[in-house]
Amino acid sequence: MSSFPWLTTIGLIPLVGALVVAFLPASLADRARQIALGFSLVALLFTVAAALQFNAGSSQQFQFSEQHPWIEQFGVSYAVGVDGIALVLIVMAAVLVPVCLLAAWHDVPDSGRRQQTYFALMLVLETFMIGVFAATDVFLFYVFFEAMLIPVYFLIGSYGGPRRQYAAVKFLLYSLLGGLVMLVAVIALYQAGPGGPQGFLVDKLTGITFDQNAGRLMFVGFFFAFAVKAPMWPVHTWLPDAATEAKPATAVLLVGVLDKVGTYGMIRFCLQMFPEASTWATPAIIVLAVVSVLYGALLAIGQTDIMRLIAYTSVSHFGFIVLGIFAMTSAGTAGSALYMVNHGFTTAALFLVAAMLIRRRGSKRIPDYGGWQRVTPVIAGVFLISGMSALALPGLNSFISEFLVLVGTFQRYQVAAALATVGIILAALYILLMYQRMMTGPKPDSAAGTPDMSHREKWVVAPLIAAFLVLGFYPKPVLDVINPAVSRTLQYVGVTDPAPAHPGTAAEGAVK
Repeated sequence: MSSFPWLTTIGLIPLVGALVVAFLPASLADRARQIALGFSLVALLFTVAAALQFNAGSSQQFQFSEQHPWIEQFGVSYAVGVDGIALVLIVMAAVLVPVCLLAAWHDVPDSGRRQQTYFALMLVLETFMIGVFAATDVFLFYVFFEAMLIPVYFLIGSYGGPRRQYAAVKFLLYSLLGGLVMLVAVIALYQAGPGGPQGFLVDKLTGITFDQNAGRLMFVGFFFAFAVKAPMWPVHTWLPDAATEAKPATAVLLVGVLDKVGTYGMIRFCLQMFPEASTWATPAIIVLAVVSVLYGALLAIGQTDIMRLIAYTSVSHFGFIVLGIFAMTSAGTAGSALYMVNHGFTTAALFLVAAMLIRRRGSKRIPDYGGWQRVTPVIAGVFLISGMSALALPGLNSFISEFLVLVGTFQRYQVAAALATVGIILAALYILLMYQRMMTGPKPDSAAGTPDMSHREKWVVAPLIAAFLVLGFYPKPVLDVINPAVSRTLQYVGVTDPAPAHPGTAAEGAVK
């Protein structure tokens, strides 16, 4: 394995870009967008180069590992590394950031310091997102986990819609509450852990037998923070406000990438470090996940705001992801990890194409549309494909991940899987009803002369549509990277897949 510091380099590139963009001289201020996009593309190239060197068959849990002492008195290290799950999430983030920067080209119309700050904040956010997925030291993870709040708060509060301050403060308060609860768990973990100079390393904390009550309380602390971030019912209410008031590109990074930190943390920390507590809490979490699936879908059906509808669909989708994680089967966990990636691309397409329509119509209200497939047929077509991905149409990316989650869940929790399947029917309702209300019908006279998708907008959606098709028809390369990490995690928990119940098994046993 190369000794080149891949993860540090990938994280530093957008941070350097943010500094360059933020301190551009006035004569170059109008180049902020191009420079930000350039740095994000360089980060993407380095990410792809690192991914090509990843060895899915390695016996090591983490690859591209780096470790340097940081706060030695408390055993804190700058320690980074990735397994297959972390790698695919970093690749997803690296793809979505340039897509969002290109989509945000005209979000801040006045060039100058305000525009520079906007694009610099998005690059800083990319650095923190890469850091949080790459961290293999629990304290370092917590630092990145909390640091992400800063750029998001300013992106929503300074550049969002009419109720941006309310949405930003609500997002911050919920996230800080979750983070403070996790901090208590982190401190308790240090006290109960091995101590010494490696006291916070994930691999050193794995396999430790904690006192039962202490382990369960620490698990609850981590899980609560991740449930807020995910978001799960009933701590989800910050998401619709934040996603609706934020700029569309910010909403994509918030829902498509940042929220995955919650579900990723459940796999990396809850299952791996607290296996006994994870199995103890599983029945309650399965119930919460099913409620999230159905609740999010039902509320999505009743929305008249496009952005709010898409936000509620994500509550439902995250319910599926958590359900697969805590089914604790190979199919369910692998499906959840793949679902995180697929949801990122699907949500990005829905938010960004909806934003194209809103920019042309000047309204977020679904009843203000109707007949727009006759006005902007290309946008309508991409919107339909994105919607089909969201409802998990076979042949598109979300189908295989949702199928794996339901199969994996059915192996242990048949009733939960059956109830979650209702979420698929509800998804068809909220997507098809939204499309019907917005796109079908007579051509509106007021929309005459409205331009269809521009060349820049086509470049925005092209990689997303490509991801739909590639991951829909050939997800094997991604699953080959994910599966070893899934198997290792389930070994830490100490669970194996239930034996298949074939009709002939009993008869064969009787004959023998």
